[in-house]
Amino acid sequence: MSKQSNLGGTFTFPNTVMTVNRMGYGAMQLAGRDGNKLVWGPPRDVPGAIAVLREAVASGVNHIDTSDFYGPHVTNQLIKQALHPYPDDLVIVTKVGARRGTDGSWPHARSRQEIIDAVHDNLRNLGLERLDLVNLRLGGLSEPTDEPLEEPLTALAELKQQGLIRNIGLSTVSPQQLAKAQTITEIVSIQNFYNMAQRSDDTFVDALRTQGIAYVPYFPLGGFSPLESSRLNETAAALEATPMQVALAWLLHRSTNILLIPGTSSVEHLRENLSVTKLELAPEVIAQLDSIGSRAK
Repeated sequence: MSKQSNLGGTFTFPNTVMTVNRMGYGAMQLAGRDGNKLVWGPPRDVPGAIAVLREAVASGVNHIDTSDFYGPHVTNQLIKQALHPYPDDLVIVTKVGARRGTDGSWPHARSRQEIIDAVHDNLRNLGLERLDLVNLRLGGLSEPTDEPLEEPLTALAELKQQGLIRNIGLSTVSPQQLAKAQTITEIVSIQNFYNMAQRSDDTFVDALRTQGIAYVPYFPLGGFSPLESSRLNETAAALEATPMQVALAWLLHRSTNILLIPGTSSVEHLRENLSVTKLELAPEVIAQLDSIGSRAK
């Protein structure tokens, strides 16, 4: 694992001047909950949410992942309230391709006009004139689907030409979809479902590393079904760490193009997450942890 900084090293996006610490922060958990509506409305503790964002930046995080459909609008407005005017080195990454129904659902929003509207919503609520990186969200909850991407991606490429976006990424896509996307515009990052137990993207991660493209795993700790493994628990106990810290450290060791964005609404938990960059895993420990996951056949 790179030792360039106390956050597990750095990553520079291809053909840009954007360099981020590999340990970032995902803002989704800052939004509230209304009954069965998840990531909906403001948090119960607005000052606490603002404190988490400020602590993250004060601790060296310079990569925050968000979206205007979190809340909706809530996390972007909190980020603006907490951090604007933004530090020069702060990279804010957002995503488009979905919207929120009044029932809390997440319907697709991938027409040309919906993409344009979503980019302008993000600009307005973040208080920015240009977005550092916009991910086009495709696929289902956790797996890519065979769907066309030309219309929404072309809209993003045009917004990039207009100077409203610096860089474009993709979320929940296959290698085949990436190849198609690269005929339309440059892609600098992929955000897919991946963690110690869910390893179907192993080959994809390695292929992206050879291209210099960032890989940002969502649900790095298992998502709605948290990682559970006796081997993971035993390893964590031996290292005097929590199982979740070991799972994050494993990702940092897995590949130098992996960037982490674990989310939390707690300053204490944030500090616990950031401390994993000091957690060294010996080769034999990594080999034991590697055996936990399910890989693509």
